[in-house]
Amino acid sequence: MINHESNVIEYTYTDQHAVPYDVSEPLNPDYAINQLLAQFTGGIDPVAYSLAFTDWFIHLLLSLGKQQALLDLSLTNASTLNKNLEKAADDNRLSGPEWQTWPYAVYRQNYLAMRQWWQLATRDVQGVEKHHTDMVNFSVRQWLEALSPANYMTTNPQVIHKTLESAGANLVKGVDNFIEDIQQQYFREPELQRQETYRVGENIAVTPGQVVFKNNLLELIQYSPDTEEVCAEPVLVVPAWIMKYYILDLSEHNSLIRYLVQQGHTVFMISWKNPQQEDHNVGLIDYLKKGLGEAIEAVQQRVPGEQINGVGYCLGGTLLTMAAAWLAREKRNPFCALTLLAAQTDFSDAGDLRLFIDESQLSMLEAVMAKNGFLPKESMAGTFTLLRANYLLWSRWVKEYLLGERQHPNDLLTWNKDATRMPARMHAEYLRQCYLHNSLASGQFMVDDRPIALADIQVPLFVVGTAKDHVAPWQSVYKINLLIDKDITFLLTNGGHNAGIISEPGHAHRVYQMATRKEDGAYLPPQAWLDEVPLQEGSWWPVWQQWLTSQSSRKVSARPVEAIKTLPAAPGDYVLAQ
Repeated sequence: MINHESNVIEYTYTDQHAVPYDVSEPLNPDYAINQLLAQFTGGIDPVAYSLAFTDWFIHLLLSLGKQQALLDLSLTNASTLNKNLEKAADDNRLSGPEWQTWPYAVYRQNYLAMRQWWQLATRDVQGVEKHHTDMVNFSVRQWLEALSPANYMTTNPQVIHKTLESAGANLVKGVDNFIEDIQQQYFREPELQRQETYRVGENIAVTPGQVVFKNNLLELIQYSPDTEEVCAEPVLVVPAWIMKYYILDLSEHNSLIRYLVQQGHTVFMISWKNPQQEDHNVGLIDYLKKGLGEAIEAVQQRVPGEQINGVGYCLGGTLLTMAAAWLAREKRNPFCALTLLAAQTDFSDAGDLRLFIDESQLSMLEAVMAKNGFLPKESMAGTFTLLRANYLLWSRWVKEYLLGERQHPNDLLTWNKDATRMPARMHAEYLRQCYLHNSLASGQFMVDDRPIALADIQVPLFVVGTAKDHVAPWQSVYKINLLIDKDITFLLTNGGHNAGIISEPGHAHRVYQMATRKEDGAYLPPQAWLDEVPLQEGSWWPVWQQWLTSQSSRKVSARPVEAIKTLPAAPGDYVLAQ
């Protein structure tokens, strides 16, 4: 219930059907074993990967045809320059002209031959479970990316050239960079932290506004209007709680929030609390009811009589669809339209993240979380680094430690370092319900002992996927077309999970494809959609903003936001918590 005097909710709700995480209980001996293993494996379950490699290896031994194909490929690559090797290359660092000269061309050729051989060896082995195939292929890919000749001083022509040119100064600088990073990562040197170029509330997350509601899960920010008139229906933005909300409010030039305000929208933003140990028993239903549910009520109180344009990003979009289905079931429909940004609702083909999720690996993860009551932010950051190791790990290794060149700080990199934690109970429920069992898409996700169905959502949708998304592959995001029979405008933009969404007007090299499937329209498979829909130049923000405006009933006078004595101004307090 909302305490109207303080605008604070007393946090009392818990989901009685979830398994609680009580860190005060004596340690489960099974947890202790898994926790010990996790210290040596980085949280990766050795049992799960042992089973995967055993399944693959035994079936490979039984596949005489595959063995013959591997032998033929080895002989072909050994006897001639195989032009098909280019298809095995996905490391752009090997594409420069310097890699075409001796001896670097030999290093490159041998590396690409090895990649091609292992890709053939780990794919399409008859009898191997698909999940095991993907796990083996992913593991081998990580190993191969580590072995790229671009990663080593003696085999990278760019590093050798710079070392000779600078008389080794780049290596000295690289060692300094490495020591500095170790100090900041493990010793939290305060002087190093003061050198940050971007600071929340100073030069990022500075769109004017006021926290208008707060509880134990979130702060709700209402942004000050920038136009005399606004669309009658407010916009409520729901970010994921695996990230700080200001990914959508970076610098002035690329803030999605500022852009919406300037286009005449009343904008509310949820800023999630960064969980502490005492939040270990907060569940997914708590985020749905005491989080988003109470935020919706607060928006309705401040903008009475109007429906809401709901916007959800990543996991926030998943939660938004849960809320829309739940409230539709209860005959309460606060939304006039929904926008989903890189958000999945069907997790049956959810990309490489599924490689870390099965019963064995979840058991280890739950043991790790039980120790502190949350998933440490380093674990989440490490997982995302593995998904894009070539870009996030090895490219940085070469640039900063071998070439001695620091990455220029920018707002997106600053945000990326500002990681968050996950409450143990919520994270376990989310992974099991969505990834492992796909309960939301199958109509088995329970709210108040009754399932919710996405088919109950009866408002138009605008859905954005990004072409290089390693977290929510666009083909997975596209599956919402099979779950909701309403007008769905699907837009595919270039870029990844974050950079594809932060695609402000004027950003160079931006393209997108967009088409609308009407309520009575036929379903088009993803590849057919990709082939048929024309490519357009520029940012997708303007066409989305036009769609948002088209969902509004009328224009009204702008709604001023006044300071509240008991609550902070934007960006609020929760976003600053470490």
